[in-house]
This record gives sequence, C-alpha cells and structure tokens, in this order.
Amino acid sequence: MAETMGVDLATWQGWESGRRPLANVKAGMVLDIRRRLLALGADSCVLRMLDAAMDADRIISATTHPEEIRRHPLADWVHTRDTAHMIAWALNGTTPPALISRSTQSRRGPVAKAPLLSAPDRNTFFSRLRDAADSAVREGEDGLLLHRQALYLCSYDRATEASSWVGHALHARRDLIAARGWTPHWATARSTATALVRLGDSQPLLDFIDRAMVDDDTAETANLNYWAYWLGAIREPQANDGFMRERPTDWEPVRLLRGLANGLHQAPGYVDLYVHSLWALLTSHRWLPLADRELADQIALRTARLLDHDRISVRSRRELSAVAYVLRENRT
Repeated sequence: MAETMGVDLATWQGWESGRRPLANVKAGMVLDIRRRLLALGADSCVLRMLDAAMDADRIISATTHPEEIRRHPLADWVHTRDTAHMIAWALNGTTPPALISRSTQSRRGPVAKAPLLSAPDRNTFFSRLRDAADSAVREGEDGLLLHRQALYLCSYDRATEASSWVGHALHARRDLIAARGWTPHWATARSTATALVRLGDSQPLLDFIDRAMVDDDTAETANLNYWAYWLGAIREPQANDGFMRERPTDWEPVRLLRGLANGLHQAPGYVDLYVHSLWALLTSHRWLPLADRELADQIALRTARLLDHDRISVRSRRELSAVAYVLRENRT
C-alpha cells in the first residue's frame, strides 16, 4: 500500500497505527491521499469520515496533553455527530453507525478491531476532560461551549466512580432544564438532558421537551437547527451555539428528515426527542414526504410499529399520530 501511494513504509505504518497523527500532515498531502485512495477504489463514505476522525484525534490529544495547546478545540467549534461517534469509538469501542455495515478484509498479523485507547489513556482523557469542564464554568459566558461539550463527552465514561461524578455534575444543571422556552443556556440544557439519558435517567429529557420546546417557536427552531447541524444537514462549521436560534436558510430538510427517521430505531433511549423533532419538521414542511416517497414509506412503517408499543409517552403517541396523518395526506 505504501508503494502504491508513493509513501515511505514507516510513515504509512505510523498513520495506520496512530503513532503519527494524520492531522499533523500538511493539508496538501492529506488532500492527495484522499483523492489517490478514491481513485484506487476506496469507499467514498469511509473517506468522508476522515475529517471527523482527524477532529476526534485533535480533541483527544488536546485533552490528554493540554500543555501543548493554547485553547481547547471544544471551546471554539461546535462538534458534529460524526466526530462524537469517532471519539466514542476510541473511548469505548462502539463502531460508528456509518461504518457498521462496511465490510473489512482480513489482514496478516495482529490487527486492532477498533482504534480503542488503552485503559490508562482513557482514564487520563476523562480525568482531564472533567478538569476542562470544571474550569470552563469559571470562565462564565466564554466557557459555555467548552463546558457543554466537555460535560456531554464525559457521559461516555463507563467507570462507576466517573459515572457518579458525571451524574452529580449533570444533575447540578437541572435548573437549566426547568427553564421554559428559549434561554441563552438552551443548548446546554438540551445537552444535559440527553447526557442524563445515557446514564439511565430519561425523565429530564421528557421535562425539557415539555417545558423548553413545546409551544415556543424560537426553541423549536433551535431544536431543528441543532439536529440539522448534528446530522449534517447544515454543512458549514459553527463557532458557537448562536446559529441555533436563527431561522434556517441553508440547511437540507430532506437530509434532516432521513437522519431523524433513522434515529427512531437506532437510538431508542431518545425516541421521544426524535418523535417530537420529526413532528415539528413535518408540521413546518408538510411537502417533505413528496420529496422522497421511499423515505416517507419507511417512516410510515416505523411510525406504525412505534404506535403498537406502549413505551412512548402520551405526547409522543399524539405527535406520531399527527406524523402518520401528514404521510397519508401526501399519498392522496
């Protein structure tokens, strides 16, 4: 492979093993590598994940070696779902959904099944990430983004003592979840509620939907913008959470619809949030089912299955019924 790519063997092995971070390579070389791999038949979907992978490497290295950076990357950039999935892959071995169905060929010699960090490295990462979250609180408004994103990533820590810390830190922010409608801390409250679900506490998310989203146009807009960015329907990088309250002008509603539809069965713990968001999207864009008939049929099938179960809330059942009505309306 190194010969085919015209790269020194030790350099290629360093990239594969992570000993030499690809993010440290000159931008022009990274571009050449991607295009050369594509020409050789590499999966374009996998190549697309290189950006998220390098972002994840940067976040992990900046956290484990804070003395080497001037400012944490989580403080200046709203990370995406793909980046979060890449970080989770390194922290607990969970394969990103975008890569699960990709086949891998057997190779000679020992090959790691995942880019999983060693236990000491994971402990260092989470310990220093918790320190970053604590220090961000003392920075006031300037530390909001770092605190929100660091605290969310801390919820990936599966260690018992770490879960206690995260649970305490998240529950200390429950006052944000209790606020009604849009506030400057809305995004923090949303992240807090979703992180608590990962720790097994789903009630704060239900409360957040009822109090901080329903019947508030700004909050509903912020939620769809949040999803659009998280799921890749907004392509432009965002430096802070301010974009969420703006009326959407440059996002892709069909892509957002597809992402929300997939989440209905990929993330059962967040089903109420997915249902409400799907309902809000189709309520404001009733033409969407016509843009992708096959996708609309898939949503109709998943909606029917969910309505047959009793695990969803009363509000979600009502909203799913409204979604089913919009889908039927566009078939006639």
